[in-house]
Amino acid sequence: SVRTLGLRHFDVQIVGGVVLHQGSIAEMMTGEGKTLVATLPLYLNALSGRPVHLITVNDYLARRDAEWMGPIFRYLGVACGAIQSQMGSQERLPIYRGDIVYGTNSEFGFDYLRDNMKMRVEDQVQHHLQYAIVDEVDSILIDEARTPLIISGPAELMPDKYRQADMVARKLQRDVHFEVKEKERQIHLLEAGIEEAEKLLGIESFYLPGQTDWPHYIENAIRAHQLYEKDKEYVVDEGEVVIVDEFTGRKMQGRRWSDGLHQAVETKEAIAIRAENQTMATITYQNYFRLYKKLAGMTGTAITEAGEFHKIYKLDVVSIPTNLPVTREDRVDTVFRTEPEKWKAIVEEITRVNKKGQPILVGTTSVDNSEK
Repeated sequence: SVRTLGLRHFDVQIVGGVVLHQGSIAEMMTGEGKTLVATLPLYLNALSGRPVHLITVNDYLARRDAEWMGPIFRYLGVACGAIQSQMGSQERLPIYRGDIVYGTNSEFGFDYLRDNMKMRVEDQVQHHLQYAIVDEVDSILIDEARTPLIISGPAELMPDKYRQADMVARKLQRDVHFEVKEKERQIHLLEAGIEEAEKLLGIESFYLPGQTDWPHYIENAIRAHQLYEKDKEYVVDEGEVVIVDEFTGRKMQGRRWSDGLHQAVETKEAIAIRAENQTMATITYQNYFRLYKKLAGMTGTAITEAGEFHKIYKLDVVSIPTNLPVTREDRVDTVFRTEPEKWKAIVEEITRVNKKGQPILVGTTSVDNSEK
């Protein structure tokens, strides 16, 4: 690092590196040089011959850190690169084949899902989830842990099946051919109904290979006729079936019932049937990061969530001292009784600081408040 960047790791940074190498979380204050700390365990673990990953919160940081620390790794004969969201799979392959890969949590997660959908092993980019260091580990592993990453694609559409099922639903009789469970909003086909439906469709039996999905189509069609009333559960708006929220009575534009029910209602209303999307692959961040053989993290605030890190990820949190005593004043929170009093105090504080000719940064929770 001294020879390439002119930076020598502080002793506390070396301690941070040791903690990361042990597979723990290093709590280091902002500005203590996490980027440089990460070079130590990244290089050491890359020597195993399997790629190591550094996960950051955005594309810019991934690129910046890889470019900034790149000279150290290249000097040591280790290949390093950054994954960016706009890259195609052909551009990603050589980077993943390197020793050290920088990228964001969503890119790594989606690449894992895409790998699982590929037909050939040689097209997969992530072969080994060996070692990962997660920057801002509390935001990724705790705040966003349950966020699901989903790859969806259009399901196969069988318009004829919906139409034939609709024809059958119109001819079957309630309590003779099927039962209606109002509370569960479900339909149960009776023995007589199954026989009648088989006759109407000219099919020998629903229980022969290739015919087993018919009961599902027919039950959905009956549900559309018996349980879903136009202008109550839904409205037809410009040739589209729009769901009405049962609690607020609002139209839920863009929302669709799943499992073929929406298509059954579209058939009943004789409007164009649209294919539904189906989930092709999904995983949560929490489950993805637990796949790594060894996991470590860095952040400015982790002690508060130490219990959670240990319970979910078996990760210990180690607080690293600062290189020099901190000169910044970290004052305690000031709490006000009402909002107007708070605004008044903020204005007074801004005026006071401004008179000294000192700049001030005011962070708010919304655009509205900032403009106010």
